[in-house]
Amino acid sequence: MIDATTSFGPPGLVDLQTNGVGAADFWTADPDGWRAAGATLLASGVAAYLPTLPSGPLDAYDAALDRVIEARDDAAARRLPQIAGVHLEGPFLGDAPGAHPTELLRPMDVDWLLARVERHPDLIRLVTLAPEADPTFDGIRALRDAGVVVALGHSRCAYDTAVAASEAGARLVTHLFNAMGPRHHRSPGLADAALDPAVDLTPTLIADGVHVHPAVVRALRDADVILVTDAVATDVEYFGQHVTARDGAAYLADGTLTGSTLGMDQAVANVVAWGWTIDRALDAASTRPAQVLGLDPMASGGAVYRA
Repeated sequence: MIDATTSFGPPGLVDLQTNGVGAADFWTADPDGWRAAGATLLASGVAAYLPTLPSGPLDAYDAALDRVIEARDDAAARRLPQIAGVHLEGPFLGDAPGAHPTELLRPMDVDWLLARVERHPDLIRLVTLAPEADPTFDGIRALRDAGVVVALGHSRCAYDTAVAASEAGARLVTHLFNAMGPRHHRSPGLADAALDPAVDLTPTLIADGVHVHPAVVRALRDADVILVTDAVATDVEYFGQHVTARDGAAYLADGTLTGSTLGMDQAVANVVAWGWTIDRALDAASTRPAQVLGLDPMASGGAVYRA
């Protein structure tokens, strides 16, 4: 039997951003939903992943994080893909909210955030925030000091602001080109900082052909990027709006693009079809995201990553 602890051929894939799988929304999934999601991820070659909680009410996070802990322990017992922690995408976001309800977004609250980190040790591994929600970078520095990886996203910040946030401790940029200002050759922004080799920021990329055009993905074949799915559950309600799969992605009822229906195996296949080498694709889908989390491939085969 092949499971997530079996060493074989290609390295196991690591997804830093998946909000849900099938009908299992990681904000609300029950144990059966988590198990079904894990089985689907395993079939797509995923060895480890960060279930992602998009912006929600502050008083809802502890219960959701407790459910992740239960799911993590259950997945380990059932030899399903490793839940390597949680990615909080929000609620400290800026003026490019995308599908995040604006009424749920708020300025940085360092005390609240660190209390969640302390209440759930070794669980919150990645936080996406916007510099405009954390203008003094106190949140970035506090998360860095707590060992949490910080990503910049849902922001229209200027290049210089992104550079300053990187110097304060941010290390990633969430879903390149999506939920950020457009590129301009005389007024660079977050995307330009993410792609500047002189800036210590690594962008993540949704390679479904909807979020980013294949021609742009092809142009990034030599860039240091990390593949993510940003997959979401479909045929569910997200804070009052129905999520529907259509035209190769997922959309809210008002037409807002809310995430992908992508699997990591398909992301790898897509970028190879669009001009990347298989080695480059596997590096972006396995080695690089594992490095972000401080995970190491097993000595024999490299199929699984352990903290």
